[in-house]
Amino acid sequence: MRTYVIGDIHGQLELLMALHERIARDDAARGGGGHLVHVGDLIDRGPDSRGVVDYLMRGQMAGRPWTVLKGNHDRFLPRFAAQPDWIDPGLASGRHWLDHTTLGAGPTLASYGVERGDRPHAAVLEDTLKAVPEAHLRWLDHLPLFHRLPQAVIVHAGMRPGVPLERQTEHDLLWIRQGFLDDASDHGVLVVHGHSPVDRVTHFGNRLAVDTGAAYGGALSAVVFDDDGLHDLTEKGRVPIHRAALPA
Repeated sequence: MRTYVIGDIHGQLELLMALHERIARDDAARGGGGHLVHVGDLIDRGPDSRGVVDYLMRGQMAGRPWTVLKGNHDRFLPRFAAQPDWIDPGLASGRHWLDHTTLGAGPTLASYGVERGDRPHAAVLEDTLKAVPEAHLRWLDHLPLFHRLPQAVIVHAGMRPGVPLERQTEHDLLWIRQGFLDDASDHGVLVVHGHSPVDRVTHFGNRLAVDTGAAYGGALSAVVFDDDGLHDLTEKGRVPIHRAALPA
């Protein structure tokens, strides 16, 4: 099966729709039947988190062959709605989603018509529960954590080396950096991940990084696995992906 893997979206609906159109053209030129996998971080930082969630939900309900994985950012909003005082243990700052200056709660809430400002958490929560559809909260909360291909496993952040996929913790699948990015172990299959931005799609031998910084003004990238090999699907067409020359 032809599979397209899309990097971290972060509320960039226009980039996502344009990339989906690019994928559709590539897929149609090869007979169709492609499957799309999104590595998560659908919301926060960008201008239209609500639009991204609504677009992907509607596509799945319409029967589009789209798999959407959970990223660490995708649990902030539903957890805030259900457990208002919850602080993600993955945050080194130990600060609440609403109070963190770089996580992107403000733009996400604004996309639902909720003002963050300097208001107390309780006031923001009250408006959030009124404005955010329960269906969005449930969908985000129940997104899967990984997707298997014959030649790869797709996750948001990465995997703990030496731990079978079924025994990986949600925390590691959504947050891991140290111990994964700096590890050259053979995981048995290629690990395709986002979470840690790179300047361009990069193959590190045991892992393939596909988050190219859409949250920070960079591109939203997609790679494709099929019988023709592994390619970066750029605006100019397919570009073969080769293992990067790494320092000795």
